[in-house]
Amino acid sequence: MNKYMVMVSLAALLTACGEKAEKAAEAPAAAPAQTDVAAQQAAPASAAPAVDKAALVESAKGAVQALGGTLKGELEAAMKAGGPVEAMGICHTKAPEIAKAVSAEKGMEVSRVSLKNRNPVMGQANEWQTAVLNDFEAKKAAGADPATIAYAEVVNNEFRFMKAIPTAAVCLKCHGTELSPAVTAKLTELYPQDKATGYKEGDLRGAFVVVKNLAQ
Repeated sequence: MNKYMVMVSLAALLTACGEKAEKAAEAPAAAPAQTDVAAQQAAPASAAPAVDKAALVESAKGAVQALGGTLKGELEAAMKAGGPVEAMGICHTKAPEIAKAVSAEKGMEVSRVSLKNRNPVMGQANEWQTAVLNDFEAKKAAGADPATIAYAEVVNNEFRFMKAIPTAAVCLKCHGTELSPAVTAKLTELYPQDKATGYKEGDLRGAFVVVKNLAQ
């Protein structure tokens, strides 16, 4: 190959490379953007803030102590003043007010429920509370001390806590198997659909319930 032909070949090669470079420069750069969008769509959502369950349990215990302690004081005063009939009046009127006040103070909904409820509105357990109460009964039957039985869980952004209520000797005056005629008459007057009798000391009479909506 002579010198002239070599120069022609080099010129053709340089021209072809130049055309390819121009076409590449003119081509749209859409692919990287599509890749970024796909990556964003595939990225997992940010994790929800961690829940301090231990702190919630302590707050719930405080709410239970506030409700139980206040109600106990009111009932003891009523028992001294007028016996179990007077105490039933406190349960009927004051207990809902005390529960409402404690709930507002603690920022948690506090109540009492039972499988054998006395109050047909406030004392009736819902589905998950019924399941927990049945579990409490199973634990007691297996030998657990009713005073130590509790439950705590976070379900669907809702904190749930329950604390078993053992039946004390003084409770039998209104919840036992042998009730005075005066107590029976008062129960018929205040709670015609009452189910909360027939207990023995140490039985599980129900549970305190504390609920907090964590989404608020």
